Amino acid sequence: MPDAFPRRLPAVILAGGQGRRMGHADKALCLLAGRPLLDHVIARLAPQCADLALSANGDASRFARFGLPVLPDAMPDHPGPLAGLLAGMDWAAANGADAVLSVAVDTPFLPHDLAARLARAAGHGAGQGAAIAASPDASGQMRAHPTAGLWPVHARADLRAALDAGNRRLMAWAAAQNAVQVPFEAHAVDPFFNLNTPADVALAERLIAP
Repeated sequence: MPDAFPRRLPAVILAGGQGRRMGHADKALCLLAGRPLLDHVIARLAPQCADLALSANGDASRFARFGLPVLPDAMPDHPGPLAGLLAGMDWAAANGADAVLSVAVDTPFLPHDLAARLARAAGHGAGQGAAIAASPDASGQMRAHPTAGLWPVHARADLRAALDAGNRRLMAWAAAQNAVQVPFEAHAVDPFFNLNTPADVALAERLIAP
């Protein structure tokens, strides 16, 4: 029974960034091992979650082949991942879910048990709190990854108010929600390695090669 609940969680893939360090490329469509980054993230999440949606701005038709609902920012002027999270929370609530998982589209090595472990840590089905992932950096210190989080949708009014007040930092929002940090091990690759630059993509190509 403990593993059944996370499979009912919806997830939103955050892809609303402007890709400045990638030459303003659309990160979701950047190729890794011949497949768009979005493909890699879907492959990691689909077995874990009931429904997936994509938080992205601009022409939604460019994502038509993926068959996902495309959610534009819930706030104007591209205020960052919190706006995408708010859109995901609104979408999840409209579909009757009490929580939503969030991940970034540039994290192709996500853990296969991300949803289950975050849900257990957050007490879902009980306290319905928030939880975010963490992993060790090169020095062994745990580093939080708030884009990989689980969020109760009842907090969306607070999130909207925070955005209206000019708050933009996802980590600060996670702290305000008393989000539990859930440690994940890094073996051959940090599971939350995010691809921000062409050099990161080149490294990921080497890591993903058979």
